[in-house]
Amino acid sequence: MWKDFFYFTKTERQGIIVLVVLVIGAYAIPRLLQAFSQPEKTNPAEQVKAEKEYSDFISSVKKLKPDKKYPDYTNNRSSAVHPKKEIRLATFDPNMADSTTFLSLGLPSWMASNILRYRNRQGRFRRPEDFRKIYGLTEEQYRTLLPYIRIAEEPISPDTSRLLVVQATAQHDTLMKYHPGIIIDLNQADTTELKKIPGIGSRIAQSIVNRRRLLGGFYQIEQLEEIRLKVEKLRSWFSVDATQIHRININKASVERMMHHPYINFYQAKVIAEYRKKKGKLRDLKQLALYEEFTSADFERIMPYICYD
Repeated sequence: MWKDFFYFTKTERQGIIVLVVLVIGAYAIPRLLQAFSQPEKTNPAEQVKAEKEYSDFISSVKKLKPDKKYPDYTNNRSSAVHPKKEIRLATFDPNMADSTTFLSLGLPSWMASNILRYRNRQGRFRRPEDFRKIYGLTEEQYRTLLPYIRIAEEPISPDTSRLLVVQATAQHDTLMKYHPGIIIDLNQADTTELKKIPGIGSRIAQSIVNRRRLLGGFYQIEQLEEIRLKVEKLRSWFSVDATQIHRININKASVERMMHHPYINFYQAKVIAEYRKKKGKLRDLKQLALYEEFTSADFERIMPYICYD
C-alpha cells in the first residue's frame, strides 16, 4: 500500500530530478559567486610599500625639469608665428609714408596696400580729411590717426608746376597767348586752350583738366585753389557754366560710384545708401542733416554735383 505513495512514473521522476537540481543550484550558485568575487587579501606591509613607491614616483615627476636641448615651444608658438605688432603713433605724411610706416601705426597690411593704391590712382592727399577716403578705414582708426597727419606743401620745381608766372613764356611754349579781356569757359576749355592763358603751362593745364574730370565739372572758379592755383590771378580769364556739370543721381548710384567723387567719402556714401534702403528716396540733402558724417560745408560742396531723379 505504502509503495503506491512512493511510486512515480518516468516523467515524474525526471521532473523531481530537475526540481532537486534547481533547488541545489539556487542555494549553491550565490555562495560560489560570493567566493569568487571576494578580493584577494593582500599583506598590509606590501600594500604600504606599494603606496610609498607610487608617492615617490609622483614627486619625481613633479620635480622633473625639461631637457634644455628640447625647449618647450608650445606656449610661445603663437607669438613666434604671429608676433604682436608694436603700435607707434607718430606724425606722418600720407603722401610720403611707405607700407612699413602704416603698419607701425597699427594699420593692417591690406589697408596699407589700399593707401598706396589710392595714391597711385587718385594722386595726392590734399587735406588730412582726404585720408577718410581710404576703403576699409574705420571711423575710430581715422579719428585716432587724424592728429598725427601732416601733409607737406606740394614741392614746386621747374619740372612740375610753375604757378602763374606772368613773364614771357615763349621759350617754354610756342602757343600764342591770349590778350587781356578774352574769357574762356572753365568747363569747356581743353589743355590747348588753357595753355593760351598767360602763366599756364602744360602741367597746370593738365592738372585743371584732371580735376575737372574727377569733379564732373567746376561750379565756381575758387575750386582751382584745391590744386594750388592762385584764383585772383586767373579770375579775369575764366567764366563758369555750371550747367555743364555731370551730376550723380544719389537715389540710384552705388557706394563705389559716389565715393569716387572727391567731395563724398566712403562713410558718407554708406549713409546715403542706408538711408535709401530704410526710408526711400532722397529729395533734399538736408534729410541727412542729423548724421554726424555730414556738415553744412559738406552739403554746400556736394549739392551742385547731385540730382535726385
